[in-house]
Formats: sequence, structure tokens, C-alpha cells
Amino acid sequence: MEESEPLLATRSERINGHCRWSTHTLESKMVEDFRRKLKYFFMNPCEKYRARGRKPWKLMLQILKIAIITVQLVSFGLSNEMMVTFKEENLMTFRHLFLKGYKDHRLGSYALYTKADVYDHIYYIINRYINLQNLTVGNLAYERVDGKYTPLSVCQEYYRNSSIDPGNETFHIDPHTVKDCMSISSLQSVGSVATHVNFSLDFKRLLSVSIYLTLKTINLQTVQHHELPDCYDFHIMIKFDNRAHSGKIKVDIVNDFRIYECRDWNVEGTSYKNDYLLLSFDSVVILACFTSLILCMRSVINGIQLQFEFNIFFHAYYNKIVSWSDRMEFVNGWYILIVVSDTLTIAGSVLKIGIQTKYLTNYDVCSILLGTATMLVWVGVIRYLGFFKKYNILILTLRAAFPNVIRFCCCAAMIYLGYCFCGWIVLGPYHDKFRTLDKVTECLFSLINGDDMYATFLNMRDKSYMVWLFSRLYLYSFISLFIYMVLSLFIALITDTYETIKHHQQEKLPTSQLQSFIAECRDQPESGRYQTEESASCCLSPCCC
Repeated sequence: MEESEPLLATRSERINGHCRWSTHTLESKMVEDFRRKLKYFFMNPCEKYRARGRKPWKLMLQILKIAIITVQLVSFGLSNEMMVTFKEENLMTFRHLFLKGYKDHRLGSYALYTKADVYDHIYYIINRYINLQNLTVGNLAYERVDGKYTPLSVCQEYYRNSSIDPGNETFHIDPHTVKDCMSISSLQSVGSVATHVNFSLDFKRLLSVSIYLTLKTINLQTVQHHELPDCYDFHIMIKFDNRAHSGKIKVDIVNDFRIYECRDWNVEGTSYKNDYLLLSFDSVVILACFTSLILCMRSVINGIQLQFEFNIFFHAYYNKIVSWSDRMEFVNGWYILIVVSDTLTIAGSVLKIGIQTKYLTNYDVCSILLGTATMLVWVGVIRYLGFFKKYNILILTLRAAFPNVIRFCCCAAMIYLGYCFCGWIVLGPYHDKFRTLDKVTECLFSLINGDDMYATFLNMRDKSYMVWLFSRLYLYSFISLFIYMVLSLFIALITDTYETIKHHQQEKLPTSQLQSFIAECRDQPESGRYQTEESASCCLSPCCC
């Protein structure tokens, strides 16, 4: 019995040592498998193809999407260009038809100063509207509702009750407004307008006179581009604005329009299948973007799940907390960019289909959605250039410098806003570029970029000495501070980040805890070690270990 005790102890030590060795080997294999899983996650599509032979379907879909979205935007842009040109030219036609003595160079400064001119212009508009068919060279016609022509409406808006005597410096006014309208048929004879249309204006109480009329036309220029012509309703408002009561009544034309499919059309010698082809192409774009959206959302979700696994792993094996910057490495910003782009493209394509089928006419919203989506798609091309090391340094520099740039811009914005408020309140009464707060911000931003400097200085020369002196101190200090100091610091901030990233790339040094952990995996994509790896079902909790 005494001789067998050492033998039993030796066997027990062997078994315990073998168990410890097996546990250590198992843990090492689990760590290597997880490290390999992380390295595979951060590979580009070409490396993943070499590692597992998985075809980069997502990459090919993004390349296809860039091509079809660009073609869609060009097609919509050409159609939108014809619509905008037709609308603007009709607006200019209405100005020349209905504004007496209108000249193109007077755009934005058309005004009246006497009572006789106001009455004369109102009667002039009515006469021109009634005699429109004999005047215009375009395809303009009156609107008909239930077989009757819609009349022209003249509305005046004024204070309900007022008694104003500037000579005695007294006034009594009721701020409530009243709006009176009268209708004039387009079938009325021209010579009887001045006698049958009788109304008077109380200019002391008058706020505005608005003349409403509706005209119809057809945009025939689309025939040359093998598109069906559209019918237009132009809802025109000619407004005489007297709200300031300054003795100057500003006159302008506001033009709203509605596009719809003509009721009866026939174009000889052409089948006009382009509309159906465009609808089919837009449907293909929506399908491609929806597929891309699903794939990128799945990749984002997988990255978030892997981030949680990495956090648990580091806490279990190394008893360390993963930094926020390392955790954000798993959230691929390019995928989020693609998700936003796909969402905008789908919404814009749906609106485009509505415009082509004449159910919608909101070109502006559709243009914003498709334009922004195409811009984001082309910005996303930088991601694929980043697969090459010489181009990747640009992306790494922008990403690394972004937090510091935001903090720097926040500090500079405080100084910029201070100058904006000061320039608005002091120089606003004397300088057109500082008249409103939005004009001040635009003017100062232009000065930072060196635009229109001399003209800004020149406009303040004829002012009082005190204002002139303040404007010099204000402008010189702003230009010196922002051009010579703020911009220089901004450039230095990005340059310093670029030098840091370049040094790390040359020395091949990992820049984070996550990269240091992944760098210990020496397996190359061609090694075959990634072929059998599935989802790294290693146990990451201390209980399993």
C-alpha cells in the first residue's frame, strides 16, 4: 500500500497536467479561431474571394447600381431641364404680356409710385387678358370648367377700419384685414372694360391687390425627344404689394403650374414606347437598390453582433474594456452610406414613376432625392479605391481627422457667429450685403474664400466716418483672423493627421487595440485556413471556459 501511493500520485499528476494542457490548447485554438474570424470580417471582397472562394456579389451589385442610377439621373435630368426651361420661358412671357413697359433688365425692381399708374396697370392687365388670343405667339388658351371659361379675379386686401392723418400725427387703425374680390369674364369686350369694371382703392388702408388668372398650354418640344407632350395649367398671380406703405408699390408675378396627361392625343409615325421603357427601367433600379439595401443592412447587423462578441471576448480572456473607437470599427460607415443612398433612390424612383404617369408634379423633391442619392453613390466609389494602399491613405486620413475637425469647427463657429451678429446690427443699415442675417453669413463666407473683397470694402467709403472706421476694423480683423489663422490651423490639423497615418503605414504599426489583436493572425487569404471556418462557434463566456 505504501509503494502504490506514489504511483497513484504520479498518475494523478499526469492526468491533471494532461487536462491543463488540453484546456490550454483548446483555449488557444478558440482564440486563434476568433482572431481569424475577425481578420476575415475586415477583409475586402477580393481577399474574401481568395480566402473562401465566395464571389463578391455585393461588390458587383454596387458597380451595376452606379451605372443604372447614373443613367436614371441623366434621363430624369434631361426631362427636368425641358420642363424647367418651358416654365421659365412662360413666366417671362407672362411678365411681358401683363406688366406694362416691362424690360428684362428690370427683373426684381418693377414698382409703381402714383395712383394713376396703379389703376392704369390694373386695367392694362385686364385688357391684355381679354385680348390674349390676338396677342400671344404661344399656344396659350383660357381654362374651361364645365364648359365655361374661368374668369379673371381681382382681389384687394386692406385694413378693416382706419383713420390716418400724418399731418396731425394721429391715426386710428383696426389691424384686422378684409379681402374683396371681383370676377371678370374673358368673353367681355375690350372697349367696355374701363366702363363696366369699376372699383376704387383706398391707398391709406390698402395692403395689396392680387390678380388671379389661369391659362393652359402644351409643351410640344418633348416631341423632338420622342416623349409625349404634356399639358400645363399655369395659375398666375400678379401682386401689387403695398404692405410697407412707403409710397412704392412693388409688382411681381408668381407662377404655379400643374402637369397632366393631355386628354386626346395623336402623334403620327411614332409608337412612343419610351415611357414604358422608362417605367421598366425605374422598376429595375428600385429592385437593385432594395436588394442592395437588404444586403448592406445584413452586413451592418453582423458587424454589430461581432462587436458584442469581441467585447465579451476581451472582457473574458484579458479582463479589459474595449474602447469606443475600437467598437466603432465594426460599424462600417460605407454600408450606412449605401443604405441612405438606396433609401433615397427608392423614394426618388417612386416619385419619378408618379411624375411619368402624371399623378405627381413635384419635380423639386424628386430632384433632391435622386441628386443626393447619386452623389452618395459616387462618393461611395472611394471605398473601392481604398482597397489599394496608395488611395487608402486618403480615406484613413479623412476618417482619423474627422473628430478633430468637428471640434475645431465648433470652436471656430462661435467666433464666426459673433462676427455675423456684429456685422448684421452695425453694418446692416449701410451695406446691402449685411442687410439680413443670412446675407451676412454668405458675405463673410465669401470673404474667407477671397471672393468679392474689394467691392465689400468699396461700398462703405461714402458712409459716416465712424461707420467707415468701424467697417475697416471689422473687415480687416475678420479677414486676418480667419484667412491667416483659422484656415492655417485647419490645414495643419489635417496635415498632422496625414503624417501620422503615413508613418503608421510605412512602419506597419497597428494603430488600435483591435488591430494589434488581429495582426497576430499570420494566416494569409490563400492559406486555406479560412475554408473550413464557419461562424466561429467558440464559447466566449467564462462559464464555458
